[in-house]
Amino acid sequence: MTRITSHVLDTSAGRPASGMAVRLERAGAAAEPLAMSSTDRDGRIGDWLPGGVPAGGYRLVFETGAWFRSAGRESLYARVVIEFEVRDGVPHYHLPLLLSPFGYSTYRGS
Repeated sequence: MTRITSHVLDTSAGRPASGMAVRLERAGAAAEPLAMSSTDRDGRIGDWLPGGVPAGGYRLVFETGAWFRSAGRESLYARVVIEFEVRDGVPHYHLPLLLSPFGYSTYRGS
């Protein structure tokens, strides 16, 4: 079973994006929600599911538009979706999101 973690940084403000709603879904034609969470004060979400997840397709859905609106800021994207594959034998995937109101990037962290 594989652990999934994430970290959201607001690069335009130079600080963590705390309090952003994020959900973990099984990818596919009919997305299956597995867990919902919010980023902590440091913009992080630790283990989504204590037992981890099996190999397969997943996606993280970051509610970026609502987060920016709650701070009184304009943004372009209503949400950011990262779709990825969990492979057998990989114990941990860390998927950070670097975010600004009008752009974002992501990568596989450690």
